[in-house]
Amino acid sequence: MAMPRISRVFGAVNVGSFRISAMIMGLSETGEMVVLGSGHRASQGIKRGYVTDMAAATYAIRDAVERAEKNAGTSISSVWIGCAGAGLKSRIAEVEIEIGGRRIEEEDIEHLLIAARDNIQPDGRMVLHAQPAHYTLDGANDVANPKGLHAERLRVDVHVMLADGAPVRNLIEAVQNAHLDVESVVAAPIAAGYACLSPEERELGTALIEIGGEVTNVSVYRKGMLLGLSAIPLGSGDITDAVASAFGIRRFQAERLKCVAGSAIASPTDHREMIPVNGPGEESSGPVARGADEQNRIPRAELVSVITQQLSRLTDEVGRSLKELGFSGAAGNQVVLTGGGAELAGFAEFAQSALGRTVRIGKPPVLRGLPEAHATPGFATLAGLCIYAANDPVDIRSIGPKHQMSTRYSGTRIFSRVFRAVKDYF
Repeated sequence: MAMPRISRVFGAVNVGSFRISAMIMGLSETGEMVVLGSGHRASQGIKRGYVTDMAAATYAIRDAVERAEKNAGTSISSVWIGCAGAGLKSRIAEVEIEIGGRRIEEEDIEHLLIAARDNIQPDGRMVLHAQPAHYTLDGANDVANPKGLHAERLRVDVHVMLADGAPVRNLIEAVQNAHLDVESVVAAPIAAGYACLSPEERELGTALIEIGGEVTNVSVYRKGMLLGLSAIPLGSGDITDAVASAFGIRRFQAERLKCVAGSAIASPTDHREMIPVNGPGEESSGPVARGADEQNRIPRAELVSVITQQLSRLTDEVGRSLKELGFSGAAGNQVVLTGGGAELAGFAEFAQSALGRTVRIGKPPVLRGLPEAHATPGFATLAGLCIYAANDPVDIRSIGPKHQMSTRYSGTRIFSRVFRAVKDYF
């Protein structure tokens, strides 16, 4: 099938603690999203979502982008970047105005959104997103488009995502040092939600658990928007470290053991299965694992035991976060696991038992041109960044009377990005 004609191109970079990945996506004239190229590399200069070495982070970002550009056969000058750290916090702001029973006009909606914008209280933190989720007309909830309807009062619920300013500025600077403009910084849980959750799941109530290398973000969606967010300083990298420590081996060996032979579910035959610590061609290199046989093999049962101990610790923290976020009852039954850590064999079954809720694995949607290697939970946030960019959701901070300001993040100053006029939405 011939490649459709591309009308717009989006670049995205997801800066994680385990890997840094980049994607170039095109939007065709018919609205189809096409992955033109993608690439990734091991992360450098990033610790639990924070930039800790500017030069190393810049190099890794540039390298990942160049790999994506090579695969795409084109270059990009600007990107949307995902942020998983920086102390992300979510809150809902509610603002209401009098209508007096008449028909709601576009100016009323604009007035309401401006009032909501002026009502944002960041408490000294940076606002990443301030997006209207839905409207309420008198007693009618969850109205998507109130224009043309009659009401006494009109209310909007605005989702506000806050972050610590300094870490976000470090992330922006690392990308800019890689000779790229920053279109916008997008909270990773929002990008992952675009990739992994259906509109129905976001409406009925779903918890999205994004398990990264060193950070696990727990976010709760209901009524079509993200209602709460909690960050846990644990991830799949902590499981790797536990394996390395338990057997006295190097970290890359522990990572391979976890990915190739690890599981979240124990089997009765695990104690009879011996797993080689070294990979092909490495038989005589590296240390002999603690408790290994003469061929430097360990029982799979011991590996699974170490992994499940760490998973129990992680799911306990997730359960506490869900409780604090009010995710319970009939509306709190669906859980979606995503992120690189969700690729561990048997994790969904383990989490379902530990959390007492229905659990599934969240992957990127089927996209034309998406390589099979990147159609996995570990790349869901990256794909979600491109989908978010293509959707271009309105942000109330850039709304003004009949005037829109087109700006990007540039230098050390932070500006809001380009948003379409309100009339494009209503």
